[in-house]
Amino acid sequence: MGDLTGKVLYGGTASGEVMVLDEALSFWGGIDRQTGAIIDEHHPQRGSSVAGKVLVMPYGRGSSSSTSVFAETIRAGSGPLALLLLEPDVILVLGAMVAGELYDKRCPVVVVPPDDYSRLATGQLVQVVAQMGDTACIQMTDAVPA
Repeated sequence: MGDLTGKVLYGGTASGEVMVLDEALSFWGGIDRQTGAIIDEHHPQRGSSVAGKVLVMPYGRGSSSSTSVFAETIRAGSGPLALLLLEPDVILVLGAMVAGELYDKRCPVVVVPPDDYSRLATGQLVQVVAQMGDTACIQMTDAVPA
């Protein structure tokens, strides 16, 4: 299936099922902190949960308070295992860093180039290996069995 690459914004490793969002998401007011469910009434994937997923979205959608909510979902286990973005988002990177420092829980954040980003699909299984200073490797495997 081939490996994908990306620029590491925050390092770590994670393996799991991909969830591709159709549009950007704000963690502040857009996510239920306890369950990871998307609660933004205008988001096309409202009701879906990001918990335990390798979350793929173009970028975050503010506000700066998303930093604390993102960190809290990582701490609580209701957030994504990894975050793959099309564009860098410092607010979400900071949330991942806070979770790593305060709770010793890492959620790698990687910017994926457009050609590789378009190859990611909901249901795929991937392993994200992202070491700071290196290019991230995203190993794709088979889709999750039905």
